[in-house]
Amino acid sequence: MKLIVEEAGRREWADAAQAFCREFVRDNGRKKYIFGCNAYGHDLVAQVKVDGFIDDFSKNDTFLGLPIVKTSAVPKDAMVLIASGGSPFTVMRHLDAFGLQHLDYFAFYKWSGLPVRELVFNEGFATEFAANRAEYDRVFAALADDESRQVFQKLVNFRVSHDLDNLRGFTSREDVQYFEPFLALARGGETFVDVGCFDGHTSLEFIKHCPDYRAIHVFEPEQKNIDVCKARLAGRPNVHFHACGLSDRKERLHFSAGGSTSHIDAQGELVIEVDRLDDVINDTPTFVKMDIEGAELKAIAGAKATIAAAHPRLAISVYHNAGDFWRIPQAILAVRGDYDLYMRHYTETIYETVMFFIPKH
Repeated sequence: MKLIVEEAGRREWADAAQAFCREFVRDNGRKKYIFGCNAYGHDLVAQVKVDGFIDDFSKNDTFLGLPIVKTSAVPKDAMVLIASGGSPFTVMRHLDAFGLQHLDYFAFYKWSGLPVRELVFNEGFATEFAANRAEYDRVFAALADDESRQVFQKLVNFRVSHDLDNLRGFTSREDVQYFEPFLALARGGETFVDVGCFDGHTSLEFIKHCPDYRAIHVFEPEQKNIDVCKARLAGRPNVHFHACGLSDRKERLHFSAGGSTSHIDAQGELVIEVDRLDDVINDTPTFVKMDIEGAELKAIAGAKATIAAAHPRLAISVYHNAGDFWRIPQAILAVRGDYDLYMRHYTETIYETVMFFIPKH
């Protein structure tokens, strides 16, 4: 099976998107709103006259100096630009129910001609893909099942074209993230390494699947989060808390705290410790999960000895950086080539894509 990429997108979609963009940037007397109060709004309000933001659940009255209104208060002839990065299809259905004309931010980015912010976690993807097409083809061919290949192709097509139609069929299902049937986890004897534990949710899900586990190792560098993890996992036996991040060496780094989006940042307000997995635990994990906001490749480099010796199942987030789709499997398969490779996706857009590495038997 061959990876098929349609870079231009659909002609009818392009025509409709361009028409919306022309109207949205004009001062034509129609009310203009942005759905979602987030980082995309900064560039938009600096270049387009908008009347406000739509957020049905916000407790604030304004954002970027403009009013926040509920959908029910928006005039029926208004135009709405959907800047919801995580659930665009859900928002589209919501706006359709109110009879409002709308366009997603991704199409606006492509067709408006304005220098607005690129989709977060898609920065530079098209250029990187064009330069490394052979690597993407190689990973696509190595995927173990049709669902993995479908996920891979849909995501690549969207990331290149910005045509949201490529993502139809994806839903928000983060409640089942990481725990796929092909993991074949046992009720007892498993050792889990939760890298980027955040609030302990994934470790608790692991316990549901493996109640008679042998051990859990929690890695979380942000003290506020590690305290939450300790509270949620209190009373559970053989849970080891490591208040550090993972990387390819032991060092201190600046860190930006942002809850589930906390990440290493040279301008970050916190200083954290990071270390190599190989040097932190003296254990034999059977399942390792990593979601550390783009630092996965360095963490893999610091876990080579563990991967080589223990041959654990791996669930690695691959959506943060352009090139993760091929660089992460390349790094892992260079350590051990005896893995089957799967890919699954857990949101309506490009967030929460996971590659699974299942030991061959």
